[in-house]
This record gives sequence, structure tokens and C-alpha cells, in this order.
Amino acid sequence: MKVLAYNSELCVGCYVCEEVCAETWFKVPDREKSSIRIHERRQEGAVVLSAVFCNQCGECIAVCPTEALYRDKKGIVRLRKKQCVGCLSCVGFCPEEAMFFHPDQAEPFKCTACGQCVEECPAGALAIVDV
Repeated sequence: MKVLAYNSELCVGCYVCEEVCAETWFKVPDREKSSIRIHERRQEGAVVLSAVFCNQCGECIAVCPTEALYRDKKGIVRLRKKQCVGCLSCVGFCPEEAMFFHPDQAEPFKCTACGQCVEECPAGALAIVDV
């Protein structure tokens, strides 16, 4: 299965990945509609960057009351929008906090390892890898 991978040592905190993701899936440059989130925190005076995105663990599948979440043939966890009732159980349950919700959307969203962010990352901090 192919998944997104992140190298914090290469990340420059430009947030291009967030913008590309939102543009790809929602056609808007709104970083709050991105399925990858870059976080900054201070540690011993330095800025430390980390990324949150779905690692395709599938833990959310079991909590979905309508079975809207499933694993496709390639192993990627996907959402059937027509079956989703917007209960957001998956958002609250995700152990990685990588299932997202935006008030403009009827259903939650997550990374599907499409690779658009990888192609646009100027620092090479993202990759699609086999696990």
C-alpha cells in the first residue's frame, strides 16, 4: 500500500502542501480544507515542524455507523459521501487526529495519498512510499 510520508528535517514550513491539497479537492486555497496540516511548536527556542495526515490505519472504519468508510483495492481508506450522515464519529475517534471537518462541508475528509502535495513541495519533505 502506498502512503504519504513526511520528513520534518526537510520541511521549511511554507504550507504549500496545505494549499495544494485544498485546491485539488475543494478548488479553494483555504488551508483549513486541507487533508495535511503542518504544525509549528517551540522547543528549546527552536521552531519544530510536524505534519498531521492520514496514515491509512483504518481505525475509523469500525466506528462509522453507516459503513461509509472502507478500504479500497489499493488499501487506501475512503469515504462514500452518499452513505455518510455527518455524525463525525470518525473525526473524534481518529488516533492520528487526521480526519478533518470543515463547516462548509457536509462530510469529513482525509488524505487519500493522491500525491499532489508531494509534487508541489519545494523542499522535498513529502513522499509517497510503500508500506
